[in-house]
Amino acid sequence: MRATPSDAPERLTAYFSGHVQGVGFRFTVLDMVPEFPGVTGTVRNLPDGRVEMVAEGARGALDALLEAVQRRMRAYISDTELRRGPATGEFAGFIIAGT
Repeated sequence: MRATPSDAPERLTAYFSGHVQGVGFRFTVLDMVPEFPGVTGTVRNLPDGRVEMVAEGARGALDALLEAVQRRMRAYISDTELRRGPATGEFAGFIIAGT
């Protein structure tokens, strides 16, 4: 069965700003991902103080993960910058990446 444009895997890159480092942000995301089957990717701290989440999967799962992260970590997030594109298929699972 071929994927249609609506269910083709996508890539979502989210940059979270605010007080997002040193508060368990990456581990919280890692714990949440199993609730969203088929989502793969990474989450890491950036040198500029932001946290970057790169996730691939179905658009609905990515949007649900993003919403869940924003809801759970809202006390620490002041801004979220999003980028979307086609999935690359480079991830086998979801991990915390080094900086």
